[in-house]
Amino acid sequence: MIINIDNSAGFCFGVLQTIKKAENNIKNEPPKNIYVLGEIIHNPSEIKRLNKIGLKTILLNDLVKLEKENSIVIIRAHGEPPSTYNVLKELQLNYIDATCPLVNRLQQKIMNYYEQEHQIIIFGKSDHPEVIALRGVCKEKCFVGLNIDDFLDKINFNVKSVLLSQTTMSLDRFMLLYNTLLEHFNSKKLLKIENTICKFMISREVELKKFAMENDIIIFVAGRNSSNGKVLYNICKSINNKTIFIENINELECSMFINYNTIGITGATSTPRWYLDEVESFIKKYC
Repeated sequence: MIINIDNSAGFCFGVLQTIKKAENNIKNEPPKNIYVLGEIIHNPSEIKRLNKIGLKTILLNDLVKLEKENSIVIIRAHGEPPSTYNVLKELQLNYIDATCPLVNRLQQKIMNYYEQEHQIIIFGKSDHPEVIALRGVCKEKCFVGLNIDDFLDKINFNVKSVLLSQTTMSLDRFMLLYNTLLEHFNSKKLLKIENTICKFMISREVELKKFAMENDIIIFVAGRNSSNGKVLYNICKSINNKTIFIENINELECSMFINYNTIGITGATSTPRWYLDEVESFIKKYC
């Protein structure tokens, strides 16, 4: 068997920036308690690694319990709504804003459109942390969904509107939604589109499709809660139906690889490269 690891796989810039900030502050002297609001990344293996070196995961309600003199709170790459920053300031807690720059720009766009009284339509998952923050910057004056049925009975097709996207979504599905929405507006000039999908994500889709074609079977590694992981897995599966999703090495069985010459290992933009290496080592050792 030949085992190939996808060269384009690994952390995106936003995730890498957040993890570096966490690691650097854990090493600071004098030592402080370093917390992150919500899972720093939707990957249990990387969370476990960071927990071992001192990063603690907390929820918004836990902030009141922290010692402000000895604590630093990290805002992860997904960002947070304005209400979270207000709580941090009221409690006088030190915090580090590691929101992805692309997400920051998306938040600013939404804020601007809200102030210009546009109807805001967001392609994304309403309960995703990034989208929760987006909803917050426009005071929940927006509509969120994944397909046309999520919007038909809700939005007004007679007012100036803008369609934006959660940064980790599929470009093909985003454009499909735009073209379908456009058919329902009384004037096409009323609907503006802002392609706010991460460029790394778009290029990742292209590379992933090529990688999926080049290998007989694909092991796709990601956290089950990863929105990005689900999108990329489905893209990979659409190209190579011999694509297997795993979150943990323990899910692998050697019988999976019988009769295949090439095994491709890849993952989400929230999957650490070191874990892909471990998957490769496991297959080489036991299969």
